[in-house]
Amino acid sequence: MKIFVDTAKIEEIKEAESWGILDGVTTNPSLIKKAVESAGEGVSLEEYIKDILRTVDGPVSLEVISTTMEGMITEAEVLYDKFNGINNNVVIKVPVNTSMEPGDDDFAGIKATKVLSEKGIPVNSTLIMTPNQALMAAKAGADYVSPFVGRIDDHIRNRIGLKGGVDYPKGTYYPEELAVRVWEKKLETAIHEQKIDDIVYRDHNIMRMFDWANDDGFFSGVDMLWSIKQIYDRYGFDTEIIAASIRTDRQVRQCAEMGVDIATIPFPVIENMMTHIKTSQGMKAFCDDVIPEYKAILWGKDFEKA
Repeated sequence: MKIFVDTAKIEEIKEAESWGILDGVTTNPSLIKKAVESAGEGVSLEEYIKDILRTVDGPVSLEVISTTMEGMITEAEVLYDKFNGINNNVVIKVPVNTSMEPGDDDFAGIKATKVLSEKGIPVNSTLIMTPNQALMAAKAGADYVSPFVGRIDDHIRNRIGLKGGVDYPKGTYYPEELAVRVWEKKLETAIHEQKIDDIVYRDHNIMRMFDWANDDGFFSGVDMLWSIKQIYDRYGFDTEIIAASIRTDRQVRQCAEMGVDIATIPFPVIENMMTHIKTSQGMKAFCDDVIPEYKAILWGKDFEKA
C-alpha cells in the first residue's frame, strides 16, 4: 500500500520523505492557506506550492475551487500548466459531485473528469461517499478516487444516535460493532411492535429501518471502501483507490489488510503508526542488558559515548 501524507506543511512533508515511506501528497486550498500563513511573512503561495512539488517524488494533488464543469476544467488546466513542469507530478482534485442545492448539476464533476482525462490531465476524484460515485468516477476516466472513510463514520454514528449532531475529534475511535448492535436492537423492537407483513410489504417507514441507521447498507467508512475495491477488482478498473479522511492508525491497518492502493494519512496518524508501549519497554530492557564488553567491540575506546 502506498502512503501519501495528507498535509501542506512543507516541514511535515520533508520529514515523512526522510523516513523513506512517502509516496505522494494530497492537499487542498485550506491546508495550503494555513501552511503558508504559518510559514511567516514574505512567503508566496505559488512558490510554496512549487516547493512542495520539488520535495515529493510522487503524485501531489492540487484542488480546483469552481463548481461548474467549465470552471473546473479551466482551473485544472491553469494548475496543470503552471505547476506540472516543476516535477511532473501534479494531479488535479475534482469533486465527484459539486451540487449543493436542489437543481444543481449533479454531474458537473464527472463531466469535468471525462474532459480532463481525455486531455491527459490526471484526476483525483474526491469527496467520494458511495461505491456508486466511485464507479461513475472510474468510468469517466479518473486516475484516482478518494473515498472519505472518517466522514462516513461520523455520518453513520450521527444517524444511529450514538452521539448525534456533533463533530468528532479527528482521532476519535468509531465503534462499528456497537453501531451494528444498536441498529439490530432498534430493528428488533420495530419487528416486535408490528406484523411482519406490514413491515415487509406495506410500512415503508419501517422498511427504512434497514437503511436508517447505516448508509446504503454500510456501517463504516472502511466497509464502504471494501465495496469499492470489490467493484474495481471485479471489472478491472485501472483507477487507484486513495483511502482519505483517515482518522486513526487502526483505519490505516484495515486499509492495508484489504489491499487498498493508497492511504492518504494525516502526519500525526503516521507518527502514531510507529509507537507501542511494549516496543518502548523492550528497548529499555535491551539497553539495560548491554554489557560494556559488547559496547567495546562496536565502539572501541569510545564505547562510553555510545
